[in-house]
Amino acid sequence: MKKRLSVGEIRIVFMVILSLFYVSSFSNAFAESAEVYKQLNLFGDVFARVKEFYVEKVPDDKLVEKALNGMLTSLDPHSSYMSEKEFKELKDMAKGEFGGLGIEVTMEHGVIKIISPIEDAPAYKAGLMSGDYIVEVDDTPIVGQSLNEAVEKMRGKPGEPVNLKIVREGEKPFDVKVVREIIKVRPVRWRIEDNIGYIRITTLLNENAGKNLLTAVKEIKSKLGDKLEGFILDLRNNAGGLLEQALEVSDLFLDQKEIVSTKGRDGKNTKRFMSRAGDVAKDIPIVVLINSGSASASEIVAGALRDQNRALLLGIRSFGKGSVQTVMPIKGKGAIRLTTDLYYTPSGVSIQAEGITPDVVVEQSTVEVIEKDHFREEKIPGALRGIIVAERKRLKEEKKNGKDKDDKKKEEVKAKEKKAKSVLPSKTDAQTSKAATNPRLGDSEVDYQFTRAMDVIHAAAKFKNITTKAQ
Repeated sequence: MKKRLSVGEIRIVFMVILSLFYVSSFSNAFAESAEVYKQLNLFGDVFARVKEFYVEKVPDDKLVEKALNGMLTSLDPHSSYMSEKEFKELKDMAKGEFGGLGIEVTMEHGVIKIISPIEDAPAYKAGLMSGDYIVEVDDTPIVGQSLNEAVEKMRGKPGEPVNLKIVREGEKPFDVKVVREIIKVRPVRWRIEDNIGYIRITTLLNENAGKNLLTAVKEIKSKLGDKLEGFILDLRNNAGGLLEQALEVSDLFLDQKEIVSTKGRDGKNTKRFMSRAGDVAKDIPIVVLINSGSASASEIVAGALRDQNRALLLGIRSFGKGSVQTVMPIKGKGAIRLTTDLYYTPSGVSIQAEGITPDVVVEQSTVEVIEKDHFREEKIPGALRGIIVAERKRLKEEKKNGKDKDDKKKEEVKAKEKKAKSVLPSKTDAQTSKAATNPRLGDSEVDYQFTRAMDVIHAAAKFKNITTKAQ
C-alpha cells in the first residue's frame, strides 16, 4: 500500500522542485533572495492545501497550469500561459489554417472583447463587430474565467454551433449562433478599381503576408502601368500578428528608414528596426485605412508609413495596443506569451492605450442624396443654346472615324457621375441595410471610408497633372 504524503511533505517536495527550477532558470542574484524563497514557500503551501482539501480532485498538472496562467494574466491582458495544445494551435494559425470562429479577442472588464473579426470567417458572417463584448458562451458566463479558458470554449469541431451572448454599445444584449469552421486565412486580397490599386491586409499573423503583398503590388503595377494613380492599403479590422510581418510589409514602401523601435523594462535595451533600400511603389501615393479594429502589428505599419511621410492615414483612431509579446517555448510544456517591450513609432511616440489618430478623420457613414434635381442655365427660357448646338455639330463632323480624347474624358466623367449616384443610398435603404452598420470593406457601394480614400488619390493625381503642366 502506497504511503500518502502529508501536507507538510507535499510542500517540501514542491519547494525542492520549484527551487531547482528557479535556480536553473534565473540568475544567482535572484536565487539568493530570501524574500523570493519565502514567497515560493507560500505558493507550495497553498498548492499542497488545495490538493489535500479542495472539494474535487484536481490533477497536479492542471493546478500548476492554472497557477501559471493566473500569474501571467494578472500582469496584463496579453500575457498568458499556453498549454502544448494551445501552443500548437498558435503555430497552426501562423501557417494560415486553424479551427474556430475567426475572431481576435482580448479580456476587458472580466469578459471577452472582440478586437476584430476575420473577414469571411464565421463570426464576420454572423455580423459580429469590433468592440462587441462576448459575455456568455453556450449559456455559461465568461466572468470568472481566464481568456484561454473562454477561448477554449469557443473552439470545437468544424460544423458544430456555438451560442454567444453579445453586448454591443447602444443596443440590448442579443444572442448569436455561430457555426465553427476551419479558418483558412488569406492574409492579402487585392483588386484594381478606377486606376487605383486596392490592397486589403486582413491579418499579419500569417507568415506569408509580406510576400503576398509584394505580389499584389507587382501585379497591379504591371496591369496599370502609367495609369496607376495610387494604392489604398486597407488595415481596418486587422488585429495584428507577427512583428516580423509588420516589418516586412513596412519595408516594401520605405527606403532605408526606421520602421519601429522597441524598449524593454525602464526604457532599456532599445532596438531599432530599419527598412532596406528600395521602395516598390516609389513616387506612387498611398492612403492607409485604419479603424478601431486596427491593432498591434497593423498599427506598427500605419505609424511607420505616416511618420516617414510615405502615406496618408484615413479613418478613425486605431485600437492602441502598443506592447510586444514574446512567445517563449517551454520544452515539453507548451509556452508562455509574455509582454516584454513597448514599441514606438519612428517619431518616438508610444501608442499604448492611445492608438493612432489618422491624418483625415472619416467615420464610417451612410450618405443620403439631398439634391435630386438640379437647376442650371440650360433650363432658363431663351438660353443661348444655338451656339452650343452648332459647336457640337462641328465636333461631330471632325470625329467621323472615331472619338477623340476629349470625348473619352467626357464619357469617363459621365460614368463617374453615374457611379457616384449609385453609391449614395436613400435614407430608407441606409436604415434597413445591414451593410450600413457593418459594411463589406472595400465595397464602393457601402464603404464610405473607402470611397473617400479613392477621392483623395484621384485628387492627388489631378493635382500632380496640374503642377506638371504648369512647369
